[in-house]
Amino acid sequence: MKIIACGSVPTIVAPDKYFTGRVLQTPIIEKEAPARLRATLVSFEPGARTHWHTHPLGQTLYVTMGAGLAQTWGEPVQEIRAGDVISFAPGEKHWHGAASTSEMTHIAMQEALDGVHADWLEAVTAEQYGG
Repeated sequence: MKIIACGSVPTIVAPDKYFTGRVLQTPIIEKEAPARLRATLVSFEPGARTHWHTHPLGQTLYVTMGAGLAQTWGEPVQEIRAGDVISFAPGEKHWHGAASTSEMTHIAMQEALDGVHADWLEAVTAEQYGG
């Protein structure tokens, strides 16, 4: 058994090359091979969002607080709220983030394929976001 004490893992400001707006990330777990799981607590300020991206083995989000938006490429923007579980299939191009007037926090869970958890793409435009 391994216990990771509360407060022992630093929260970071997410890099601008993957996010629009202020986003904080607190790692929960990243398992070493042969396991592949990574889970992160991600907090978005109003209007903040990821860039478009994919995950080689898919991604699951569990919204813990607030209200947000998520979209798969070519489909309408969907509202998401605390308690919702969102599942993206492997290779599904998508983004997610806070609504324009609400913070949103979720736990992001994904597995790595050959060490890759995500493939980051272009920023979500203001028109795509819509808020």
